[in-house]
Amino acid sequence: MEENVKETVKQILTEYLQKNGHRKTPERYAILDTIYSIKGHFDIDMLYSYMAEKEKFRVSRATLYNTIILLIDAGLIIKHQFGNTSQYERSYKNETHHHLICTGCGKVTEFEDENLKQAIAQTKLKNFHASHYSLYIYGLCSKCMGGKRRKNKLK
Repeated sequence: MEENVKETVKQILTEYLQKNGHRKTPERYAILDTIYSIKGHFDIDMLYSYMAEKEKFRVSRATLYNTIILLIDAGLIIKHQFGNTSQYERSYKNETHHHLICTGCGKVTEFEDENLKQAIAQTKLKNFHASHYSLYIYGLCSKCMGGKRRKNKLK
């Protein structure tokens, strides 16, 4: 299954690059392959390190940023803005999920809830056809809540 997904996204990228007059470089395909090897969210620094260490493939940060923009435009990855940091995740064959974002430590946790999915799927949107969505819930994780309680007891 995983190899089929990688082959399919490679084909989608090839078609996108041809259609838009972009070059088909080995770096772009290596970046795409690496992204589709990562489970969950990543940022540019994590992707840069992962490629250098695990893939033994060195690319510049500029190449990463430029390729990320192309992959977003091609619909192969999604950009999330969690607080003041940008994170990305693959979008092809990625199950719909929701995000809990701790405003204390910045930790992002994914979760799924069938009732939420059903409620959103059944919501009628006037003059609008939704293709996908992201749900962010902000608050404090249990670790930060515990720290806050301890702080309040000391006062």
